[in-house]
Amino acid sequence: MSGDEVVVDVPAASAGIVPAVDASVIWLHGLGADGHDFVPIVPELRLPPTVAVRFCFPHAPVRPVTLNGGLPMRAWYDIRELSTEGRQDEAGTRASAARVDQLVQREIDRGVAPARIVIAGFSQGGAVALHAALRYPARLGGVMALSTYLPLHASLEREASAANRDLPILMCHGQYDPVLPIGLGEASRDALQRLGYPVEWKTYPMQHEVCRAEIDDISGWLAARLAGGGHA
Repeated sequence: MSGDEVVVDVPAASAGIVPAVDASVIWLHGLGADGHDFVPIVPELRLPPTVAVRFCFPHAPVRPVTLNGGLPMRAWYDIRELSTEGRQDEAGTRASAARVDQLVQREIDRGVAPARIVIAGFSQGGAVALHAALRYPARLGGVMALSTYLPLHASLEREASAANRDLPILMCHGQYDPVLPIGLGEASRDALQRLGYPVEWKTYPMQHEVCRAEIDDISGWLAARLAGGGHA
């Protein structure tokens, strides 16, 4: 663990041999949380013993958030107010996406093939995950967007990476989410599908949170993306 992230390695456990990690999940937390937020989910995923994966949970920088009265908190970008337009902080979103790009490159430098790197995020972190993954120049393993929306959607078509035009996308949303209403997620799903992206859409009878059924779906989706092994 470094000062700006939490890292959890889950080595494979086959035949008593512990191979090198050959897959990575970069998972971004939501507004006001930090990289520790989703660490407890790792053992709950119960990934197959053949999967050797590194989970990277970076901390967002502390910055003033307009919606929070200008008080500083961990945030991937500023939110002025709760309308769709008020959530669009282009400079902040692009800066955080650039940090994701750096984390992806670091994993590649460590020997993980780009196609075995998944970018994930919850809420504000999910928005950055979608923005970064769909513009990344090399083919990734997938993007997981939990209780979130597609930011800067108007620029996606012209900025989209050709390498990731058929990138697997898992979107999960609570049916009773009072923070990011499900309609916002549905509109983002529809926008992605209109551009030809293969979106797997899941909903749950929950609010702005994560539930057991969702964790099981995440586990199955990740296992399908990361099965088989491979190196850069």
